[in-house]
Amino acid sequence: MNAAARLEVLLQLMAQLRDPGRGCPWDQAQDFASIAPCTIEEAYEVADAIASGEPARIREELGDLLFQVVFHARLAEERGWFDFAAVAAGIHDKLVRRHPHVFGNAVGGDSASLAQQWEQHKRAERAASGQHGALGGVPLALPALTRAAKLGRRAAHAGFDWPDAAGVRAKIDEELGEADRALQAASPVAVAEELGDLLFTIVNWSRHLDVDPETALRAANRKFEQRFAGMEALAAQRGLSLASLDAGSWDELWRAAKATPAEFSSGSDSRD
Repeated sequence: MNAAARLEVLLQLMAQLRDPGRGCPWDQAQDFASIAPCTIEEAYEVADAIASGEPARIREELGDLLFQVVFHARLAEERGWFDFAAVAAGIHDKLVRRHPHVFGNAVGGDSASLAQQWEQHKRAERAASGQHGALGGVPLALPALTRAAKLGRRAAHAGFDWPDAAGVRAKIDEELGEADRALQAASPVAVAEELGDLLFTIVNWSRHLDVDPETALRAANRKFEQRFAGMEALAAQRGLSLASLDAGSWDELWRAAKATPAEFSSGSDSRD
């Protein structure tokens, strides 16, 4: 069965799940709002599968994410808004429009110039839809770290940016100083504000260094999980109670786990 046929079967399955007489009560009870958190979760599970490098997991998670698109399209079709075909046509036309160097007569250029052209197309599309500000249309529902990166990129495209990474690094020191002064003033509101400014600046530093902050933090989280699992395993081997460890013992376990990361990493990637 080819891709088109497989997709048609999936669309028919979705219709049956939503059928008022023969469908699934859970699927029938869903709407856009209730499914949206599942869509976000599935997108992150795709990213997690990609990080694992396991083809079978990537394929499975992509299927779960595709089902989310099919589900939302079915909900829209039932309301008479649009169907899956319209969704596919919309993204097809948008990609053709944004790639005139492939599907038209425009000259391509290198990756940097193509990225600039892409952003120009997006700005024109936002203006056509009534979003005239440079930062308009950045979804509030994005994770804060991802949204900060997107806001920073948009502002940079508009010309509001540091000249280089060194300028952002200096700003980090400035924000650290402001956070220290807020701490000295014992103002929880000011501390929270300054920490937010510091995080936002670090995100912009990541952009200047061509590092995706969300990916970097996900990797750091994963590394921390692995090392903490290593500490737990070492403590169990030595008959130690984690709750009774002092700072020096924790530090010794941490250094030991860092020295032997592979030994304890196999079981640290378990999922609910």
